[in-house]
Amino acid sequence: MPTDPSKPAGLSRLPSLTGLRFVAVLCVFAFHASLETPFANAGIERRYADVVANTGWLGVSFFFVLSGFVLTWSARPHDTAPGFWRRRAAKVYPLHVITWAIALALVAAAETPAGVGVAVPNLLLIHAWFPQRSVFSSLNDVTWSLSCEVFFYLCFPLLLRAVRRIRPERLWVWAVGTVLLVPLLPLLSTLLPASPPLPFGSGSVWQFWFVYVLPVSRLPEFCLGILLARMVLSGRRITVPVLPAAALVVAGYLVALQLPYLYGLTSATVLPVGLLIVAVAQRDLRGAGTFLARPTAVRLGEWSFAFYLVHRLLLEYSHLLLAPGRTWSTPEACGLLVAAFAVSLLLAWALHMAVERPAMRLLSGKRTTPAPRQPTPGPHSDPQTGPQTGVPAVVAPTAAGQPVPVPVPPAHSPAAPDSAPSRTA
Repeated sequence: MPTDPSKPAGLSRLPSLTGLRFVAVLCVFAFHASLETPFANAGIERRYADVVANTGWLGVSFFFVLSGFVLTWSARPHDTAPGFWRRRAAKVYPLHVITWAIALALVAAAETPAGVGVAVPNLLLIHAWFPQRSVFSSLNDVTWSLSCEVFFYLCFPLLLRAVRRIRPERLWVWAVGTVLLVPLLPLLSTLLPASPPLPFGSGSVWQFWFVYVLPVSRLPEFCLGILLARMVLSGRRITVPVLPAAALVVAGYLVALQLPYLYGLTSATVLPVGLLIVAVAQRDLRGAGTFLARPTAVRLGEWSFAFYLVHRLLLEYSHLLLAPGRTWSTPEACGLLVAAFAVSLLLAWALHMAVERPAMRLLSGKRTTPAPRQPTPGPHSDPQTGPQTGVPAVVAPTAAGQPVPVPVPPAHSPAAPDSAPSRTA
């Protein structure tokens, strides 16, 4: 994995991208909060669910594109594939193993224990390859996206080598082709054998799995991030300012809400998300920065991976174990959601400081080449050690999560074999 010769010296800092990670994880939180149907007022509950129906999908897609961008941007000189994989494993698995054990304890307490056929694939982060909802949405169900990221990491050394062989003037062609693959997936999903219908949205379980969960199907978003980073590194600027790019994301989101369910998951937002990442990165490179580059925003972005892993468990099991099925008045429900957010943030800080950072220092291995702090990728990135490397990462982010738009019981709940509603985000 040789370093990119076209990368300008001194342009490693992308702090606004780290801050943007926390905005993305908030989208996932809002989506998962809607799954708990906390509002007793049916009108407010419906309006809230409608507004955040696709925010989970949007947040996860952002993390996948961002992972490709940041890993490419911060690729280290003379790095090896085994070294890269070791550092990525050090970033992802320690925190995942701890939250996996917590999830096992919680499902046991809820009297819905997970069998070996569910727990082991989840532990190994291979569960997104199984088309059964009882597997890919099992235990801490947001980890299906980590399963995708692990696949991306395995492919990254080969993908980066291939993308570096593309002539700079042809990168746009490849980026557009990659974006067009995304809406092609729902069309291809119609060729799949019949399977149980989804309890939310439309289509079948296998179609949803193929379009949204299967790691190979999410690879185009990761590749788009690689291509966009290469475009910036090769000097082919994409002249979309931050505010217009953000407006495009909002417009894409509104369009997605009107599309057929499977097409609305990521098709309308993947390109706007990519343009926003590039716009924010280029603003940092010009030295202009954004409010997302402020220390508080950067710190929150650094906690986003841990926040991503704990928030769904907290929302789901605090409701299930303390007040199953209960709804609250609007002020009470808002207060409870704010409290859930605050507790999730506190747990994220504790896990980041006590597990994530020490694990990276202990397991990443010594850095052979000193480097400035680099940007971090996906919900599984490391603010301290850089996206895919053990290099101190400046603060250019990453994150990953998984959403599904309709409040329904989790796949591991008593009512949730393949027929039960569950929203993966």
